[in-house]
Amino acid sequence: MSDAPQANALADRAHGERIYRRLAIALGLLVTGYFVTVPLLGLNLAFHFYMMLWVTMATAFNISSGFSGYMPFGYVAFYGVGAFTTAILVKKLGFAVLAALPLAGLAGVLLSLLMAPTLRLSGIYFAIVSLSLAGICRLTIANLPEEITGGSFGIQLGSRAAPVQAFYVMMGVMLLSLGSVLWLSRSRLGKALRAVRDDAEAADMMGVNVGWVRLQGWMMAAFFPALCGGLEAWYTNVVDTETAFNTLITAKTVIYAVAGGLGTVTGPVVGAIAMSWLDELVWRRFPLINLLILGVAVMMLVLFLPRGIVGTILRARPQWRRFIP
Repeated sequence: MSDAPQANALADRAHGERIYRRLAIALGLLVTGYFVTVPLLGLNLAFHFYMMLWVTMATAFNISSGFSGYMPFGYVAFYGVGAFTTAILVKKLGFAVLAALPLAGLAGVLLSLLMAPTLRLSGIYFAIVSLSLAGICRLTIANLPEEITGGSFGIQLGSRAAPVQAFYVMMGVMLLSLGSVLWLSRSRLGKALRAVRDDAEAADMMGVNVGWVRLQGWMMAAFFPALCGGLEAWYTNVVDTETAFNTLITAKTVIYAVAGGLGTVTGPVVGAIAMSWLDELVWRRFPLINLLILGVAVMMLVLFLPRGIVGTILRARPQWRRFIP
């Protein structure tokens, strides 16, 4: 008789896992089906391209902040390095764009390794240092010889522009980021990251290699924004330091991720999609005061939904955590 409760608990957990997987697959199919039809139906390609970009950026930021507990204000550094890596490889060295993009992601990972010593910091100290390092990256690239980075005019990729192809590659990168975070949420690494986030000393006492776990999460969080930077360079066909290292990129990433709710797979996706539509509607109707209206919307969101949209729902219905990715 004593085995009955345990058997029921295992059966209940298995049932929850099946529902979780089905919801995850349904979410992936829904997102894929929608974005596949955008070019076919002649919808606004640029708007949907950037929506996918912000979903990817917010999802990757979720690895750093939601799972690892870091708040990198200099997150744009990975984006900018990925953009310039792609542009230099394509324009200066003659690489095919599709061959340059993985190397852009690798450049983001290498930059994360250079910034790895800052992982010893926490809270506002880490945030300020990461912001400073992003500024250093921008100044370093801006002061490289004009033959390499294009100087103040940046780099134009010439005839490489292929908006529809870039759109579908962006969709693939977005799905890869969602799949990675979905795996992370159920993996031993994800559990270790949460344990280190909540109490690093207790995790260390339980045998978790705190430094290695943090570094793995940090590298994952750096890979995707570097890819996004490279893809945006391909889509717009031009790269310069002012746009590639614009701090508004970090600000939007943070806002979109927090709006949906950090620590879940669906939270940043919901936040990025909702805020992208809000930004588009506000910009279309109130172009002169769009930033003011968006600022008020963000302030209201923080006041009334401090855990984000998905986070608030899960707080009100904690039993749904077993089913919502």
